[in-house]
Amino acid sequence: MGSHVVETVIGAIVLAVAAVFMVFAYRTADLGGPGNAIHLTAKFDRVDGLSVGSDVRVSGIKVGTIVGQDLDPKSYLAVVRMNVDADVGLPEDTAAKIASESLLGGAYLALEPGGAEDMLKDGDEIQFTQGSVSIMDLIGQAIFGGAGGEATKDGAAAPAD
Repeated sequence: MGSHVVETVIGAIVLAVAAVFMVFAYRTADLGGPGNAIHLTAKFDRVDGLSVGSDVRVSGIKVGTIVGQDLDPKSYLAVVRMNVDADVGLPEDTAAKIASESLLGGAYLALEPGGAEDMLKDGDEIQFTQGSVSIMDLIGQAIFGGAGGEATKDGAAAPAD
């Protein structure tokens, strides 16, 4: 009978530690997003590396989270939905660009505030966007695009002698 009480107490302690760990993990991961958030959208030609849960940053500081991505069937542009902390106060002419975290991958959405006096409101769309840059395309241009030779009249590179 005494061993059952000890096992019950140890089980309760394990459950309490697990609950504390879960609360810590939830707060550290910031899964809840900003409590006082505005919902914004932006359209991009490419969103390589950006995924739901990626950071939205202003000057390198996280101010929001990507909450969804869709394809616009009419324009074939990627529509990115995000939640941004309402306390940030972004001007209407804010620009959004997809930036790489490192050469190994991963991306975040960088917001660059403009100078307009009117601020973005809940449900607005960011008009000025720049999609992601493909590292493989850049490497291909560096290897094959700079092979030398003079440009011909129509703009094509002439073969090098």
